[in-house]
Amino acid sequence: MKKIVVLLIMLSVSFTYAQKERSLKLNKETNLIEVVYYHDSGEISQTGQYTVDGKLHGDWFSYCKEGNKLISAKYENGAKVGKWFYWNANTLKEVDYSNNAVASVSEWKNTNTSVVSNK
Repeated sequence: MKKIVVLLIMLSVSFTYAQKERSLKLNKETNLIEVVYYHDSGEISQTGQYTVDGKLHGDWFSYCKEGNKLISAKYENGAKVGKWFYWNANTLKEVDYSNNAVASVSEWKNTNTSVVSNK
């Protein structure tokens, strides 16, 4: 019963926001709430899933206003797990989580200039 109440509250709150800000959908196969958040411009800001009791779960992705991926993350019932990746203009950072805590961090810098041809 508690899960149904939480789900109904989350769904009713979603209707009070403009469609551009967030969309929610219950995936009946996985029993997870799929969510997409939007920037003011209408571009996707984040995608991910919640459990019916409101915990982040599965793969989450964050994007800048131009649509480039900024963060790739993974949750398991609200806990940070696995490898997370953070991108910016010249750096890729990999953070490995174990037991909801940082286990290791690696960072790569792009100092090379590449020229690509479509011919």
